[in-house]
Amino acid sequence: MLTLQCLREERDRVLAALTKRHIDAASTVDQILDLDAQRRATQTELDQVLAESNALSRQIGGLMREGKKDEAEAIKAQTAGLKDKTHELKEAMDAAEAQLQELLVQLPNTPCDLVASGKSADDNVEVFRSGEPPAAGGHAKPHWDIAKEFDLIDFDLGAKVTGAGFPFYKGKGAKLQRGLIRFFLERADEAGYTEYIPPHVVNADSGYGTGQLPDKEGQMYHMQDDDLYMIPTAEVPLTNIFRDVVLNASDLPTKLCGYTPCFRREAGSYGKDVRGLNRLHQFDKVEIVQIAHPDESYATLDAMVEHVKGLLEGLELPYRILRLCGGDMGFTSAMTYDFEVWSAAQERWLEVSSVSNFETFQANRLKCRFKDEDGKNKFVHTLNGSALALPRIVAALLENHQDHDGVVIPKALVPYVGFERIDA
Repeated sequence: MLTLQCLREERDRVLAALTKRHIDAASTVDQILDLDAQRRATQTELDQVLAESNALSRQIGGLMREGKKDEAEAIKAQTAGLKDKTHELKEAMDAAEAQLQELLVQLPNTPCDLVASGKSADDNVEVFRSGEPPAAGGHAKPHWDIAKEFDLIDFDLGAKVTGAGFPFYKGKGAKLQRGLIRFFLERADEAGYTEYIPPHVVNADSGYGTGQLPDKEGQMYHMQDDDLYMIPTAEVPLTNIFRDVVLNASDLPTKLCGYTPCFRREAGSYGKDVRGLNRLHQFDKVEIVQIAHPDESYATLDAMVEHVKGLLEGLELPYRILRLCGGDMGFTSAMTYDFEVWSAAQERWLEVSSVSNFETFQANRLKCRFKDEDGKNKFVHTLNGSALALPRIVAALLENHQDHDGVVIPKALVPYVGFERIDA
């Protein structure tokens, strides 16, 4: 969430930055600033009324000690009116605060200077590519056919037991999943990330803290009786570890990782783009999270990008990195890099990771701060990235590493899965 101080001091910069998202926020920002001014004026009046009330209370006490009961009773009548005024002003303060919060949560994060203005994925900027997609020939089998041929994934059984988007992995398909998770976690451990096994459900405060609520409420599975949400990513529980926490500067950066299943409703998804593993309602993912010093967060972002690059190179997959434009970037992000791998059979790029810097946007919601050298509390910067999401990685592995007899497992992955090939 954008801070009131930022809106007060940098109104024009904020509005200019939000135009990269093709959002005209002038009316909302000015409404916020007007409410803030009203609230502060009310606070000043409330402070004055409370000070007057306290002074009268002291005066009453003095008169009572002097035996001047009648004079004290006369002043008490004045304090009754001040109590009513205090109650009225506090109600006005609460109403203004509620309106302020309602408006503030509607504003997305401001893109950083490097982010290009653009309306859609067509305007994203490719910043890196490793390996060239093979020439289109139409000979590669799609991953759903390979999965069926070698009995790796059962989509029909998943649909029977639960519904579309909840497949069963079996045999070498299950071992491939487990091996990829181990591979990603071991690489994260080597990079200095502390591994967590977090809860797979969170409360509404946690969803609000990282920005999933209220922005993505329709995409989350909600257990109404308990008012709990299935996590859409490990980002939510891991980042919320630091909700209402004040860190020391020496604690930064703090590096966490975790494997979890992830749950996303994504209602209305249909067609070829969701066939097979392209889009699931339940999927596995290893997430990396960093809590960083504001002065270091973009160097941290670069390091996280390099980490994900290393994973994809270990899997020997053609991939590219896109810096997302303002119109295609997530609500909470200040800058995002998307990683896409090439699908040899579908002959298109598939997103497998987003690595983002949220600057202070999440930290403001979380009230996560650190003490600087002067002892002042400042907001941290939060970052996270998929390292990696498994479904499309599995799809790309099956499609890009297939040969006439089956699928060759990349050398770096063999120790984690326990076999070199998938074949009959």
